[in-house]
Amino acid sequence: MSRDAVPADVPSLRSSHDVPTGQARVPGAARSEVAPATGLLHHCAGERLHLLADPALYWPAQQMLLVADVHLGKAAAFRALGQPVPSGTTASTLHRLDMAVRRTGARHLVILGDLLHSRHAHEAPAMKALHDWRARHAELAITLVRGNHDDRAGDPPQSLGMTLVDEPFACGPFALCHHPQAVEGAFSLAGHVHPATVLVGPGRERLRLPCFDIGPAGMVLPAFGDFTGAHVVRSRPGHVLAVVADGQVLRVP
Repeated sequence: MSRDAVPADVPSLRSSHDVPTGQARVPGAARSEVAPATGLLHHCAGERLHLLADPALYWPAQQMLLVADVHLGKAAAFRALGQPVPSGTTASTLHRLDMAVRRTGARHLVILGDLLHSRHAHEAPAMKALHDWRARHAELAITLVRGNHDDRAGDPPQSLGMTLVDEPFACGPFALCHHPQAVEGAFSLAGHVHPATVLVGPGRERLRLPCFDIGPAGMVLPAFGDFTGAHVVRSRPGHVLAVVADGQVLRVP
């Protein structure tokens, strides 16, 4: 499944759980507020995090950009099985990653698992595209927190200059993970689920959009890759959903 198209009037869509913009509090954990230039500014574990519409997470104190579930080579793996899926998703995904790095000025990129979808990603043209992308960001530190697809695909080649770690990986007050999990004494940042939520319009039209799922002890990032699919999550006590829509990040508790 490709990323859902987003009509220009998405901000007018509301669900029965919508609240006014301003500040939203997650009991005992965090608060968030609108930050027009950066998406949504979220405070947790004593740090400011920018929820970006790329979708990505930026930690300005560390000049760190975090993304989850890139899944490079997934379309190629499907085509190898005879499935008629679109081409060009690797180039599109890497272009958005280009823009996110340049726009934030990040010095460190952390991938919260599933950089590569399968062993097909080690083949050309996907691997050549990844090497070309890396050459454009030679000074960027990159850490990959291994995910389940990384285990199957195998580690990326050493020529990409990435630091490879297993979850949970401690980084300041955060535990960097692939699978969502509770980590004692830390606020976890994870992926894996590809969270999305459904907005309902005034004519009862429904639109599924990727979202950040923010809970009292952790946050799950939406999938970054263009060809990833999504899993619908529901609002529940103690959680805030922040939906990615029309180049914005909007709270839908």
